[in-house]
Formats: sequence, structure tokens, C-alpha cells
Amino acid sequence: MTERDRPRQEPEGATRGERPPPVDVVLPCLDEASALPWVIERVPEGWRPIVVDNGSTDGSARIAEGLGALVVTESRRGFGSACHAGLLAATADIVCFCDCDASLDPSLLPRVVDDVREGRADLVVGRRRPTRGGAWPVHARVGNAAVARMLRRRTGVRIRDIGPMRAARRTDLLALGLADRRSGYPLEMVVRAADARWRIEEVDVPYYPRTGASKVTGTWRGTWTAVRDMSAVLREPSARPRTRSVGGDR
Repeated sequence: MTERDRPRQEPEGATRGERPPPVDVVLPCLDEASALPWVIERVPEGWRPIVVDNGSTDGSARIAEGLGALVVTESRRGFGSACHAGLLAATADIVCFCDCDASLDPSLLPRVVDDVREGRADLVVGRRRPTRGGAWPVHARVGNAAVARMLRRRTGVRIRDIGPMRAARRTDLLALGLADRRSGYPLEMVVRAADARWRIEEVDVPYYPRTGASKVTGTWRGTWTAVRDMSAVLREPSARPRTRSVGGDR
């Protein structure tokens, strides 16, 4: 049995039979038909998967709907477009984001949500820890590390991964006024949260080889495009006054 084949984990901190608070899980999707069954099955019980179809041609939307997910169609291509469409469709107090390619295990989302739910953090980002060689290509790691360094210089926030798995409160996210609709969306969320003095934390999550071909970081060109988009975000001036406290010097 591989690590990714392990049974779904119970939400940490919850007793058996106890429902977690309402949470929406945004899953941006572009041709992920082969990964969707595994991903949606592992969304914690009582939480709602929101699959945002971003132009799939492999029947992803139909599969997701058949598996009980709320399906949102976003015709404007771009990772940020899909993520933001899911955020706008969400109604739960807490919203999570997670890739839809089976590289991240949605059953582990409670460990990302816990600090937000308990009021210890405003934004929690999952730090990807590769489970085997090839899960995270070298060029993608190099690009991610470079962006993390630039983020620290720009904001002082010491997170080591601009990972796609994260959680925050929906109304707070909407108030950030996120504008990027490409690869810069995850970074813009962190930058604007830092400018607003949010408490930003990071937790480790296992990272698996994705199912299917990567649309962004699977190639040097895709990684370069993502780094370019993120660098543009970091060049933008502060979007709002610093009114909240960013927690945890590490």
C-alpha cells in the first residue's frame, strides 16, 4: 500500500461522529478526469467540494457533478480565474483551496483549517513535502524558493512554500480584493494578507506525483511563466494599510 492509498484520515481534533464546521473546498480543474474520483472522495465528510471547470475537454465537469461536487464553470482561462470563481461561489465561513490533480490529499485539509477555525491564524498555507522523487521537479522547487525569498524581502513573512493548499475565512479573503487571474493568484493572496497584517502560518503536507500532465510547473517554460506572474505581483505597491498583526516569527 502506498502512502497515497492509505484510508481517509479523520479530521484532527474531532471526535468520531462529530461534524466539523462548514468548510468549502475550492478545486480548480482543467482536464483532471482521472484524478477527480480520488480527490473528491477524500474531501472531509460534511465539507463541500467546489470543482471549478476551467475549460476541460475530458468530461471533468460531468464526473465531478456525478460525484456530488458543486460544479462552477469559469470560461476565462487561468489558475487565478478558477480559484476566484470558486471563492465567489463559496458560502461557508472557511474556504480551502487545493489542487485537483491528486498531488495533495484533501483528507489532510483539517490540519490546514484548524488554526483558522480556532482563531490562531488568519491564513494557513500547506508547505509541500515531496513523498518521492519526481513529485516536485527541481526547476519548480528552484522557482518556488526564489519567489519565497522575494516574498520575505517584500513583506517579512517567512513561509517557505507558495503552496496551493491553504485556508482562510471567506469574508476576509473577499475583502483582500484579489485581482490576479493567472499563476500569481496564490502569491497575491499572501502578499495582500501580509499587507493587511494577517497572521500567516505554514504547516507541512505530503506532496505526491500528480496524476496527468502539469499545466504550469511540469516544464521549465511553465515554471518561468509562473515565476514571471508572481514577480509582477511582488512589484505592486502595498494594497491596503497595515492594520492587523502577522503572527509567528520563525
